[in-house]
Amino acid sequence: MVELDYLVVGHMTRDLLNGDFTIGGTACYAARTAQALGCRVGIVTSAGADVDFSPTLDGILVSCSPAAETTTFENVYTAEGRRQVLHAVAKTLVPEMVPVHWRVARTGGIVHVGPVAQECDPALVGAFGDAFVGVTPQGWMRHWDQAGRVSSCPWRGAEPVLARADAIVLSEEDVAGMDSLLPQYASRARLLVVTRGAEGCIVYGRGRARRFPAPAVCEVDATGAGDVFAAAFFVWLRRSGDPWTSARFANCVAARSVTRMGLASTPRPEEVLRCRRSSPSQARAALGRE
Repeated sequence: MVELDYLVVGHMTRDLLNGDFTIGGTACYAARTAQALGCRVGIVTSAGADVDFSPTLDGILVSCSPAAETTTFENVYTAEGRRQVLHAVAKTLVPEMVPVHWRVARTGGIVHVGPVAQECDPALVGAFGDAFVGVTPQGWMRHWDQAGRVSSCPWRGAEPVLARADAIVLSEEDVAGMDSLLPQYASRARLLVVTRGAEGCIVYGRGRARRFPAPAVCEVDATGAGDVFAAAFFVWLRRSGDPWTSARFANCVAARSVTRMGLASTPRPEEVLRCRRSSPSQARAALGRE
């Protein structure tokens, strides 16, 4: 039996662009990031037989509930930004789908609940005892019409998740046009991080709101950068106990991710080392906990 350091629950996806598809989803980006940070990683997901995810998840354990179709997004980029169309959704993920030996995370372990299309039962957040639970609620803040056109919506059922999660990471795009929700979320969450693309992030915690700028880079593809940030933040927070240092580290890792396309954007060893060295005292403390 393998004890996991990092378990992520969410759909792996097919992402269509100009007729071609790539593999995506929070589960894939977060799992690969956690693995790059030295974690033993598992994924609980659901997908169809139309995609082989194994080449992109070497060394990552996957528990997949078979579905008729794989969750499939079409991404259309315009001058006004990205427009998404949802073509298919795999099965809803519930606590019973988590293998028994994964339900109780080891000491220091992390559970990351990362829906992309309303697929995660909120009960998952409370299904892992006292484990550290990180949440990226993006998929709970999306809805779609009969044609599959995706738009933002208020996060229904947020209260119990905000109360239980140890840390929540969302993007400013997730609350676009709903800015009044942020103070509500921040007041109820133990720790809330809002990512802001090239501008870095804002961390709400310990009675404060602090801004952390991101390093300046030449952006090639921002897909998955929020998931890379979240996984890096959760891992560093669990190791260091310091949300401010964790935000700096996650900004550093995520900034480098946007310089490459697709899943190739997940961290490389030399990038992790460089970002660790950017705050050496905290890096030494965190390494001592590994």
